[in-house]
Amino acid sequence: MKHDAKDRPPPAPTASPTLAEQVGAKAARKLKARRNGTPGVWFGLGMMGLIGWSVVVPTLLGAALGLWLDQHYSNGRSWTLALLVAGLTLGCLNAWRWVAREDQAMHDESADKEEGDD
Repeated sequence: MKHDAKDRPPPAPTASPTLAEQVGAKAARKLKARRNGTPGVWFGLGMMGLIGWSVVVPTLLGAALGLWLDQHYSNGRSWTLALLVAGLTLGCLNAWRWVAREDQAMHDESADKEEGDD
């Protein structure tokens, strides 16, 4: 069975936003920008410090636990080195996950802004 172009329903017209919707979207963006504010230099330095601590804390905890294990259960293996590396790995993965999440949030915000500008 063959269908002609006449048999198909016409495509639905694309609804362009009305002037009121465009004005409402711009107003909402401005209010959101006022609420959120622009992060400054101190915010960036604070975030670098937060990422640094998210790596340092698990590394030091691993080293401390390794030292304690070496002192109490010495069996020829270096628990300090093993747990230091494990803590460093865990800290780097934690920092990477946090940075990826923040990067995704920034990309989502910029995509929202670009959609609103159309």
